[in-house]
Amino acid sequence: MDLNIDRNAGVPVIRQLETHLTGWINAQRIRPGARMPSIRSLAQENGVSLSSVIKAYDRMVASGVLESRHGSGFFVAQQRSCPTEPDVETGDGPWSLFDNASTQLKLGCGWLPDAWRDDTDLGQAIRQVVRSDSQALFNYSTPLGFAHLRQHIQKRLGLIDIHVDPRQIITTQGASHGLDLLVRTLLKPGDLVLVESPGYYNLFNLLKLHGVRTLAVPRTAEGPDIESLERLLARHKPSCFFINSMYQNPTGTSLTPSVAYRLLQLATQHDLRLIEDDIYADFQNGATTRLAALDGLDRVIYLASFSKTLSSSLRIGYVVAPPDIIQRLAEVKMVTGIGCSLLAENVVATLLANGAYRKLLQRLRQRLNKQMASTLRLLDKGHWEVFAEPTGGLFVWARPRHLENGQVQQIARETQVQLSNGARFMPAGEACDWLRLNVAYVQDVRAQRFFQRVEEESFCSHRLERSERY
Repeated sequence: MDLNIDRNAGVPVIRQLETHLTGWINAQRIRPGARMPSIRSLAQENGVSLSSVIKAYDRMVASGVLESRHGSGFFVAQQRSCPTEPDVETGDGPWSLFDNASTQLKLGCGWLPDAWRDDTDLGQAIRQVVRSDSQALFNYSTPLGFAHLRQHIQKRLGLIDIHVDPRQIITTQGASHGLDLLVRTLLKPGDLVLVESPGYYNLFNLLKLHGVRTLAVPRTAEGPDIESLERLLARHKPSCFFINSMYQNPTGTSLTPSVAYRLLQLATQHDLRLIEDDIYADFQNGATTRLAALDGLDRVIYLASFSKTLSSSLRIGYVVAPPDIIQRLAEVKMVTGIGCSLLAENVVATLLANGAYRKLLQRLRQRLNKQMASTLRLLDKGHWEVFAEPTGGLFVWARPRHLENGQVQQIARETQVQLSNGARFMPAGEACDWLRLNVAYVQDVRAQRFFQRVEEESFCSHRLERSERY
């Protein structure tokens, strides 16, 4: 069994073994009780040590994937049933992607695979913080956030030409919390704002929760459709425009300079505030255009996060804005949640200070670049329609040319792949057959089987269409 172990991937061999073996079991639908390859044969076939295989098997036993039988080896474990809440955990709603118990490959999710995460540096940082600053285990953080972390954020922002004072930075529990604070602070029920279409479905839900009305601006390969935006601004008086500048979710597109400058002109002309969600900032690959760098935080509020690159569990993000807005955000932050985790803030600051985070980003960017190129080649071979070819990031927005959405979803279910319904990325939830594909998951055997099936079915469907036409 060749598991394609990559020693240059920056991911521990043991974790790669565990991930690939679990994926193989799920993809092949191996029955409970089936015997796994012997430790010696698996080690020899993959050129790894016996101890690495033993540790990988032990981790799979601990997670319930395998069971160990003394003197007999390792076997696929019986699936344990556990009660779950309907819809939220197991349904087809937008939250089903967060069901960690699911064995399906989350090809449409918005985060990196666990196997890509580096727990070594993170574990060392946590131990260092616990040893050196025990107060982080017990105390609240400050309203604005841990000062040392905000200083490092200030330095990182300077590298992308966003020059601010630490007093213009407030930490949040991820970017979603930052958006929530901004909506609570700047908007009230009945206010009108602009959003992108397609765009971030959790933002749409958040605005709806707070009674804020939305107008949709179509997203193009170069950014928001300027002509549509001008028409909406001429007819309405929206107070804010929520926008992704780089590697937009879900299209993967980035702002061009001409669109960015025109956006700022319109914002000044119509007294419009631009809220720039730069959640994928640290995946930056080459030069890019950011509104906050061009504007100097006059009309722009900027937010980002470490959740996508470092850890979703740490939940550390930040908002950058003029000092008066930061103070208002701090007041709302304290009223609604007291503050962020001082321990988590210390850990992120430690990783920024010792250079581990910078090295992590280098590895992630290189790996994502390869995956993006591989995904685009795969889609071209399978005759998919691609909205625009991203220059980096996680996402490609695409659809098969010759298959209906229902057929694609059926193939996904049969190959143990979970897709993101395109309608969820539309502000009004209108029907949409485009799919958000996360390139980090495309090399998984389940994804490869899914794309192969789509290619085969598309070929047959296209031949049938041509025969009926003639």
